[in-house]
Amino acid sequence: MSKKASYLLGIILTILVGTFLYYKFCCSQCHKEKEHEKSLVVEEEVTEIKNPTTFPFSFKDTNGDLSFSVDESFNFNKSDYKILDSISSNIDDGVFKIKEYLDANGNKRFNITGFYTSDEVNNSAFPNLGLARANSVKNYMVSKGIPSKMMNIYGALNDELVADENNIFLGPFSFEVFTRTEESTAADKALKVACEALKENPLMLNFKTGAASINLTSEQRQKFADIMQCIDKLGATVNVVGHTDNTGNPESNMQLGLKRANFVKGYLVQNGILSNSIETSSKGQTTPIADNKTPEGRAKNRRIEVTIN
Repeated sequence: MSKKASYLLGIILTILVGTFLYYKFCCSQCHKEKEHEKSLVVEEEVTEIKNPTTFPFSFKDTNGDLSFSVDESFNFNKSDYKILDSISSNIDDGVFKIKEYLDANGNKRFNITGFYTSDEVNNSAFPNLGLARANSVKNYMVSKGIPSKMMNIYGALNDELVADENNIFLGPFSFEVFTRTEESTAADKALKVACEALKENPLMLNFKTGAASINLTSEQRQKFADIMQCIDKLGATVNVVGHTDNTGNPESNMQLGLKRANFVKGYLVQNGILSNSIETSSKGQTTPIADNKTPEGRAKNRRIEVTIN
């Protein structure tokens, strides 16, 4: 082979080897970078920030002459049922309109439906946070002079809710004015029956020895909601009675029973029952419902009975 041919062959081999090495190391790195850029785009799409949902304080009687709407409402922290302090005069204007309308139309009622999401923690005594929020708004309206018997409260799951950047839900409610019907009257009668049943089957709360803490079951939460209904609609009062087992002496147990009853009263007030609607007392160890000789019996005797009068 001539020198010229060898030289040309060397050049060709150099080009081929260089191309191979470039593809192997440089292009593969470029490919990785492109894939990484794609993943970032996908990640950005997945973590796209949604605008917070906002609900105005708005209501209308389709069978009357009441209509009101303002782009503000009652706001709540996520996983909480207490109204934030930022209640404007515009909202109070709406509440005053409701009061005037209900005062002038005895057959009208006002429905408040509170919303909640499935990922919130229910730290209230109600079955869900929506109902607890509706109760808070109802209590605010009661403080402005609207009788509680003129309002109905409900809770509804709404996973479309989006909190703002401060984890605040902006007006998670719907409001409705309606006219009482025969169906409404039947519901009132059913409530009276349920309230009578509570007297026979009160809300029962149990405590560990020397402790005063509350963990409600779903059934107990529903009874709490029923008690609130009886107070709102029928003007019932709550009777909270503390009981203990026979561990310790009778005098100390009488005080312990009252301490637990007052603790429960505080819990009920925190969840929206007015303090002057609650009476507390203690029976100490004098009225056991089970045998104090067994741990199981003593556990049943360490109880608070919450009923209505």
